[in-house]
Amino acid sequence: MAITLSTLKAFKTTSEKFAVLTAYDATFAHAVSSAGIEAILVGDSLGMVLQGHDSTLPVTVADMAYHTAAVKRGNQGAFIISDMPFMSYGNPEMAMESAKQLMQAGAHMVKLEGGAWLEEATRCLAKQGIPVCAHLGLTPQSVNKLGGYKVQGKLAEEAEQMIADAKLLVEAGADIILLECVPTSVAKTLTESIAAPVIGIGAGPYTDAQVLVMHDLLGLGAGKRPKFVKNFLAEADSIQEAFKRFHEAVKSGAFPTEEHSFNL
Repeated sequence: MAITLSTLKAFKTTSEKFAVLTAYDATFAHAVSSAGIEAILVGDSLGMVLQGHDSTLPVTVADMAYHTAAVKRGNQGAFIISDMPFMSYGNPEMAMESAKQLMQAGAHMVKLEGGAWLEEATRCLAKQGIPVCAHLGLTPQSVNKLGGYKVQGKLAEEAEQMIADAKLLVEAGADIILLECVPTSVAKTLTESIAAPVIGIGAGPYTDAQVLVMHDLLGLGAGKRPKFVKNFLAEADSIQEAFKRFHEAVKSGAFPTEEHSFNL
């Protein structure tokens, strides 16, 4: 049975966790969805793991549409979330045109990075029937403004603003919130404060779902491994088994642990 937005929202209601993993082509989309993972993120992380850039900024809407279409062809019922790339949603008109291309390519939802300033674009997309995931915390498209890939929300005022932004965006029509690199206590409070499902990456164990970049899960990332990453292939006999182990660990609450989380 295909996973829909209603499925993911029902998980929140029943306190059942769900798993999200990136994929960028038909082969891996088939493998990820066949492992039972509920949602596939076609991430602009492809700029780094596929294209070899040092950030996500060079990725274009055309890139995202191409990979979304490939994922759709291999998908076996998972919910597909596609990233809106850098500077593709600076105003509502741009957001709607970019989202149109990704939805027509096969996405079930688009993801935007930012806080309260996304309110107008979120309202416009929601009115057009386009599901929205709002990405808060560490937003990689703002890496130059943030001064690097750093944990966000460590100060009380920052945490309060993040929670307020999440509430505002859900009220504006965002269906899911994604939190990246946020202290566990902040993520827990935010998750409990809104009705929408919250997907975490480096946000501790209390969010409604967990996402990882597939290459990180398989131990393929270059350089120092981020704190929130676990190599599931190291304890599996195959890539398919690694995906299944990730899914089982998220569903059971065994991942992430304190080892993979940030504290104040």
